[in-house]
Amino acid sequence: MNAKPKIVVGIDVAKDTLEVATSAMERWECSNDPKGQRTLRDRLSGGEVQLIVVEATGGYELALVGRLAQAQLPVVVVNPRQVRQFARALGKLAKTDRIDAEVLVQFGQQAAPEIRPLPDEQTQLLDALLTRRQQLLEMIQAERNRLEHAVGPVRTDIRETIAFLVKRLKQTDRDLDDQLRHSPVWREREKLLKAVPGVGQQMLLSVCATLPELGRIPRKQLAALIGVAPYNCDSGTLRGHRHCWGGRAQTRRVLYMATLAATRCNPIIRPFYERLLAAGKPKKVALVACMHKLLLIMNAMVRDNTAWNPALAGVN
Repeated sequence: MNAKPKIVVGIDVAKDTLEVATSAMERWECSNDPKGQRTLRDRLSGGEVQLIVVEATGGYELALVGRLAQAQLPVVVVNPRQVRQFARALGKLAKTDRIDAEVLVQFGQQAAPEIRPLPDEQTQLLDALLTRRQQLLEMIQAERNRLEHAVGPVRTDIRETIAFLVKRLKQTDRDLDDQLRHSPVWREREKLLKAVPGVGQQMLLSVCATLPELGRIPRKQLAALIGVAPYNCDSGTLRGHRHCWGGRAQTRRVLYMATLAATRCNPIIRPFYERLLAAGKPKKVALVACMHKLLLIMNAMVRDNTAWNPALAGVN
């Protein structure tokens, strides 16, 4: 008796609705609320679903993905830019919820994205706190920019707003620190990495919240994941400049600041940076190379569970 073919499901997520398509040519729509999510989960539970593909949609997909994952369904969240480029490669320039769901099915069949374990509740909370901290910093800077040209009562109001935002920022920092202290896994990682010159509290928090793969995946894959891996730009006899592309912007932003500090105080990164500059490399290129090196040093330390040792840090 022939086994039933495995089904790939694509779900286009909107704020209020879920547009569903399957490789079995089924199409339907349900509400993006607890009732609709439970109905969808029950309909997909049955052992015939091989893959469920969902686009990252600014947070509207989180509740659905969590509910599907709890039911042990093979759900994966993919980058919407990749899916859009895939659709264009297929010649599908129109964009509707139904078309997007169908493209997700084809993307799942052709690209077969890897199913990764979802972050646990603690990691999600830490990530949310880090995101909130960045939002507060941006709001504080925006208000300070307005303060420069404000007059009269507007100036007073802006100052009061800044004081309130700074207070909330300090509370967020305390919450972040508490989260780090209450996790044995995070404390162990902090113990390893905090000794690396240039790696501060924000880098530690970012690693814990946004880079759970640290120490678990190959170095080249990790560099590409963060967006510090140079990609070739060659064609025929043309040899173009290499460029970094994609990756996790939030993690890369914090890594950039940690590397800036490391180029001044880290006994491995500083001479490496100076050698690159002496060889004629542009400062930006040299700094990205140092980001790459610092990332791989941290990866090796977590992978091998070894303490910081400048004599061995270059071997990663």
